[in-house]
Amino acid sequence: MSAIRCFTALFILLVASAAMAQDRRVPASAAELKLSYAPIVQRVQPAVVNVYAAKMVQNRNPLLDDPLFRRFFGVPGQQPEQMQRSLGSGVMVDATGLVVTNNHVIEGADQVKVSLSDKREFEAEIVLKDSRTDLAVLRLKDAREKFPTLDFANSDELLVGDVVLAIGNPFGVGQTVTHGIISALARTQVGITDYQFFIQTDAAINPGNSGGALVDMTGRLAGINTAIFSRSGGSQGIGFAIPANMVRVVVASAKSGGKAVRRPWLGARLQTVTPEIAETLGLKLPSGALVASVVANSPASRAGLKSSDLIVAIDGQTIEDPNAFDYRFATRPLGGSSQIDVQRAGKNLKLTVALETAPDSGRNEIVLTGRSPFQGARVSNISPAVADELHLDVDTEGVVVTDLADGGTAANVGFQKGDIIVSVNNQKILKTSDLEKATRDSSRLWRITLVRGGQQINVTLGG
Repeated sequence: MSAIRCFTALFILLVASAAMAQDRRVPASAAELKLSYAPIVQRVQPAVVNVYAAKMVQNRNPLLDDPLFRRFFGVPGQQPEQMQRSLGSGVMVDATGLVVTNNHVIEGADQVKVSLSDKREFEAEIVLKDSRTDLAVLRLKDAREKFPTLDFANSDELLVGDVVLAIGNPFGVGQTVTHGIISALARTQVGITDYQFFIQTDAAINPGNSGGALVDMTGRLAGINTAIFSRSGGSQGIGFAIPANMVRVVVASAKSGGKAVRRPWLGARLQTVTPEIAETLGLKLPSGALVASVVANSPASRAGLKSSDLIVAIDGQTIEDPNAFDYRFATRPLGGSSQIDVQRAGKNLKLTVALETAPDSGRNEIVLTGRSPFQGARVSNISPAVADELHLDVDTEGVVVTDLADGGTAANVGFQKGDIIVSVNNQKILKTSDLEKATRDSSRLWRITLVRGGQQINVTLGG
């Protein structure tokens, strides 16, 4: 029996070796030697552009912040300015000269130029900026021709393992193509934008690739390359792209002439299902988006959504966590409705939610210019639209900081976007007009109460 078994094992080994030898073979024809991504690259490369942004910054000497230095040497005149430049990539998405790139590539720029693959350069104007997705849309100036473009893929149809190409201008060396696969979908713990839902790829992405194209094997735009995870500053095989379905929403808003992206508003605050919460609810897995609160007279309220409901799907697509819901809901077209699958007290329900924007009446946004710690801050009343944009409760009282001017006093003393100003010098701040009035009073000492990240902070600043 032993000899028979040895013979059988040897026979199987020989057969397996022969099969492996057959898999490794010399190409049988010249056609097989020419298998290449070149046809896709040649088709899409003209639609990928380089984006150059420049802004003037004051070359400030840190010694000027030292009171002792100022006392003995006086305060010199205006400090010289220097040009600060940034480099990125972009994708032509409309034949009239509309380009999509990353917002961080052109943020704060005084001048933006776009260089085409044929080396021609155009001045560009910023049509729309959307910090929530880190996307921006540019338009070429004085363009009198039709430009090559990329069509959008349906990024919801992508699968882990699909081959993709990344095209951009890494390190400013010129347009470069790399290839890899989709490593993961729906990455939500990246921390780059409000909408945490990214395509992960091992196609090499480096500084300068930001805003470039991630294309599929049909030559369509699967995503906009945005960030990398790296300990060295170079590619380590972990890159992230904004899905094409989100890019499509931002581009559509730009084409319609809007200065801001219009998205559906749910009117409910969602929270992650932890293992402890899942055990309390009797769930097998910690999955879904738990409704923490519902805004009165919002689409969620009118649909019948209630606190403690568990959202498990939208329009048939499974929801793993609140980030996944935010992305799915934000990419739905306005004007219609979506069906949300909910679990409530062990029962499965289907609710229909209207897709409409959040009310933005009463925002009364102003920029504070008077001499005060708030100089250079843009502040707003907390309307439902503002609350949705900054992830605040609608019933939050106070005035919120929505933007800060570079080099302004407010930015220099440490105010941040999203700070809620509650009181100034013991005066309660409920509206932007209250804050504007409070900053008119000259004061040698400013006592400010604000809320940041849910925590109340008391600050005292010199006048």
